[in-house]
Amino acid sequence: MNPKIVTFGEVMMRLSPAGNRMLRQSNSMEFFFGGTEMNVAASLSVLGLNTKHITAVADDFVGEAAIASMQSFGINTSNVIKNEHPLGTYLLEVGSGNRSSRIAYNRLNGSFANINPSELNWNEILEDAEYFHWTGITPGISENAYLSLKEALQVANSKGIQITTDPAYRSNLWKYGKKGQEILVELVGLSTIFIGGVNEINEILGTNFNSDKEGFIEASQKLKSEFPSIKNIFDKIRMGKSASNQITQGRAWLDGEYFETNELEVNNVVDRIGTGDAFAAGLIYGLIHFDTEKALNFANAACAIKHTILGDANLASAEEISEVMNGNSGGRIKR
Repeated sequence: MNPKIVTFGEVMMRLSPAGNRMLRQSNSMEFFFGGTEMNVAASLSVLGLNTKHITAVADDFVGEAAIASMQSFGINTSNVIKNEHPLGTYLLEVGSGNRSSRIAYNRLNGSFANINPSELNWNEILEDAEYFHWTGITPGISENAYLSLKEALQVANSKGIQITTDPAYRSNLWKYGKKGQEILVELVGLSTIFIGGVNEINEILGTNFNSDKEGFIEASQKLKSEFPSIKNIFDKIRMGKSASNQITQGRAWLDGEYFETNELEVNNVVDRIGTGDAFAAGLIYGLIHFDTEKALNFANAACAIKHTILGDANLASAEEISEVMNGNSGGRIKR
């Protein structure tokens, strides 16, 4: 049986000058469709799993192109909503060396921000699902997005579905009168697997734990005491020597034990966008197929290899990710 995973979140068009150029140097741009939860679904589809992404797109040729992009990965789009609002966009200048990447968003009045909760039949959407994935970006976009997500989590809980959350906090969101911390406390309390580290725990609980090993353990223990539904906590660590050189590592607090992976270094970063989503997708795939410790190692390898793939989604196969996980990262040509 192929497990069904449902994701919920915005799909945006990403615009980017080619060749690490700055916008002021460019008169043309590449574009990709993505969004953190869609990126997770795309990666899981590439890995061979049954995925469905729930979102709202513009009822025009841009929205149709976004749907076609999702379908090209193998994502089920049968419950995607269309409305009269434009698709959200973001512009990315890709950094290099000691020059950082820069992003500008245009999303708060887009199609997903104006999603209508009454158009989503979560009982039907989540039928036979084994996993539901959300991030902290979604409830920050609009009240309608928050209400839609809250209902989804309530239905998922009633069905006994595993709920993975990456409760990323984005301070540039939350413009509709709700406090991010209060909403994330509510929604994390409806979830079962936490994908985040000390920074996310501090944001949610208002604490001040350190980011070292001891701080992570203390923060994880505090999180589990506050949210009994959370079973395990997985954290992605990224250490940047420069925009072109990154080191990734995973760590976790699993059933009262601390685990960490080896460090993986990426010496020639192609694209950092979606690397955290690749970690989340790798983790979900790993939890379905492996024990939790191996799942953590698979997730870290998925995160590392995504740094070498252009676009928002991780296109690496399970075999390719496993090779990196097992130390075969020399990049030899395959004939």
